[in-house]
Amino acid sequence: MSEDFLRVKRLPPYVFSEVNTMKLNARSRGLDIIDFGMGNPDIQPPDHVVEKVIATIQNPKTHRYSVSRGINGLRRANADYYYRRFNVDIDPEKETIVTLGSKEGFANLAMAITSPGDVVLVPNPSYPIHAYGFIIAGGALRHLPVGSAEQMLQELKHAVAHCIPKPLALVLNFPSNPTAQVVTLDFYEEVVEFCRNQGLWILSDLAYAEVYFNQFPPPSILQVKDAREIAVEFTSISKTYSMPGWRIGFATGNAKLIEALARIKSYLDYGAFTPIQVAAAAALNGPQDIVDNMRKIYRRRRDTLIKSFARAGWVIPSPTATMFVWAPIPKPFKEMGSLEFSKLLLECANVAVSPGIGFGEHGEGYVRIALVENEQRIQQAARNIRRIMLSQNKTMEEFERRRMLL
Repeated sequence: MSEDFLRVKRLPPYVFSEVNTMKLNARSRGLDIIDFGMGNPDIQPPDHVVEKVIATIQNPKTHRYSVSRGINGLRRANADYYYRRFNVDIDPEKETIVTLGSKEGFANLAMAITSPGDVVLVPNPSYPIHAYGFIIAGGALRHLPVGSAEQMLQELKHAVAHCIPKPLALVLNFPSNPTAQVVTLDFYEEVVEFCRNQGLWILSDLAYAEVYFNQFPPPSILQVKDAREIAVEFTSISKTYSMPGWRIGFATGNAKLIEALARIKSYLDYGAFTPIQVAAAAALNGPQDIVDNMRKIYRRRRDTLIKSFARAGWVIPSPTATMFVWAPIPKPFKEMGSLEFSKLLLECANVAVSPGIGFGEHGEGYVRIALVENEQRIQQAARNIRRIMLSQNKTMEEFERRRMLL
């Protein structure tokens, strides 16, 4: 009997697992690790949302199976959000569906629309599911190096012109995880026009729509005229309302793609637990001061990190959106590569980050820092990092010595 499973075999080794294993080992030794590795919000969800799930769970009827498309009230709440935020009218029956977090929705849509050998255009670096959702589904990838908006449009046109077979779809993710890059509505307009002419689907990940720090909220691709002819967009309550473990997201847009996703999901799940869906609707429909507060917290953390790390000798560009900082490896350590540098920070500074190589080959030379520790912990991390910056040679020697002992 073969022990090689094709879909599993096509997945590369999970780069983050090495750092995660080291992190667990360090904690088992009693070390206090300042963990910027995973984008796991530490802010409390809204009180009224927690109260709603508690109240709803008391109703015995809510413990039955739900529906894979999501309850009507939650789909309507998402449609209302799109109108309120983007001035886009969404049909809650045909143009939106509730997913078990945006990650599940993305992977299952990839499964629904991909035939073996289909080529999908994916930014690089990118969040892993954007690429590997299609790999799992049997597709093939063509990577688009992430640059400026103009450069990405040029890469897109070049890829389509030189791709055999013709690509099936394009993946977009702005504000971007991991790079925190943002784009304008003009960019989306050019992309939609090009992809409509070329017959490409667009899958847009807008999970960080509400995590921004200037006066220009990130746009939705669905604001573009005729975008719904070819595009579907994924959003989530995870970051907006600090509810990642609740696993509620949405796919919204092209009715044909939504129906394809609904068909796949009807065979795989009965939807999220009904009380959680009811509470998620309460989040979308209720007071939005929690969202403003979330932005203020992440802005303060961003500013604290950028300033304190600069004093430590590590100069990092300040992001305008997302809960991440995309940090170039300091010059004295650049030749190590992102994985080894991440290990060094963990071993010698008790600081955990995500190596850029884990987001694709073009992520090499960077690490991703999640703003999930408070300002005091960020400042402590900066002090720890300052020590290794001031004694680079000694740090390298100590790192190699510790590795020999493992």
